[in-house]
Amino acid sequence: MKKIFSGLLALLMLFPLFMNGQTKDGTITDDIIKEARKQFANEPKASALMNAISNNKIKDLVFNRSLAGKVDHYFSYRVKSKGITNQKSSGRCWLFSGLNVFRPTAIAKLGISEFEFSQNYNFFWDQFEKSNLFLEGIIATSNKPLDDRTVEWLLKNPIGDGGQWTTFADVVTKYGLVPASVMPETKHAENTGELTSLLSSALRTDAMALRAKVKLNQAIPLADLRAEKGKMLSDIYRILSYCLGEPPTTFNWRYKDSSDKIVDAGTFTPKSFYEKMVGINLKDYVMFMNDPSRDYYKLYEVQYDRNMSDGNNWHYINLPANDLKELAKKSIMDNEALYFSCDVGKQLNSVTGILNVGQYQPDQLFSIKLNMDKKQRIQTNESSSSHGMALIGVDTDKDGKPVNWLLENSWGAESGHNGYLTMTDKWFEEYMFRLVVNKKYIPAEVLKILDKEAILLPPWDPMFSPEQ
Repeated sequence: MKKIFSGLLALLMLFPLFMNGQTKDGTITDDIIKEARKQFANEPKASALMNAISNNKIKDLVFNRSLAGKVDHYFSYRVKSKGITNQKSSGRCWLFSGLNVFRPTAIAKLGISEFEFSQNYNFFWDQFEKSNLFLEGIIATSNKPLDDRTVEWLLKNPIGDGGQWTTFADVVTKYGLVPASVMPETKHAENTGELTSLLSSALRTDAMALRAKVKLNQAIPLADLRAEKGKMLSDIYRILSYCLGEPPTTFNWRYKDSSDKIVDAGTFTPKSFYEKMVGINLKDYVMFMNDPSRDYYKLYEVQYDRNMSDGNNWHYINLPANDLKELAKKSIMDNEALYFSCDVGKQLNSVTGILNVGQYQPDQLFSIKLNMDKKQRIQTNESSSSHGMALIGVDTDKDGKPVNWLLENSWGAESGHNGYLTMTDKWFEEYMFRLVVNKKYIPAEVLKILDKEAILLPPWDPMFSPEQ
């Protein structure tokens, strides 16, 4: 009773503040509406603009015609790669991008014109590992209330199909790779919405069951909770197998070489296939970020941003855009593709496949100011990384400075310019966020940053939503 009385007293003390916040100073008055109407009536072309805008797509009306034809799709340096993949209605761009980075290596080793790794195979294990990671998080926070910030975040984000470089590297290192023909796509791999919804419901139900066991017996052994978790994971495995197919442990594989001859490559495990076709230590790659809202030349870590309980949190070094351009140029000139992510929806002409700053000008059509810089766009959630692709080309001027960059996308060959996107160097600066580079192209002084203690960032930071 004493607590209830104290709460009511506190509420009554705040009541005048609530009332003061509801004054006319903060509401829309008749005068405000009259002024808005007056200004609109004084617009010289209001009627014509209203007719045009209300009956057309805004993007079609704000296209900057003066930039049409100013960017071509020719590149001084381009990684040798063939074929375009398609993630369809899924958020697996991070997985497609990672596999597309190493696809040219497999094509070169096999001496064939086209090849594709199975995205479905690695997606299966990503979803299984994410389920385990979620349940481990629930066990670790089982003594905390439901409104604890971490518990809230876990229950809000039990599982998803998005990810980034670290999730790709960990799942490939642990489970290997298989050809697309060995574990092809299914309807639920290409359209992940129903599967994600089902898994989320199952995991949230499991979470409440685990928390109930702890509440009932505060001294329940951790081993007992994990035994219960094991049963839950068997259910998850069954769901995934029904929807995606069961992943192979060994397989025989044949292919046709460049002379159209059938080659029996032999019998593999997924890990032995990875070693033969790629054979690269993914720990030799470093993730970088260009985030002007945070200090440069510092190491950062994002808590809980991984897909495995035994995996690695997302670590990255924050560098200025010009530094990242040099790293990217070195890699491409050495015929090595890079994992790249950006805010792809900004200033994208999806018909021509061109990303160019100023290509669309809504501020001119509506007579408003849209002049935030990259730092401000990040701070206001206006811009963040939304999509991953493989960076495979750069066009330079006579002085060797980048002019345009080439991206291999995963939206099918009908999208963009035959499946590719060309971005201007200015667009790279404004909307590029993440880049993964082999250590052999990174200066020693930058690599030393990895030895420093990372600045820990929370998983709910809006800058670190998974790439789709």
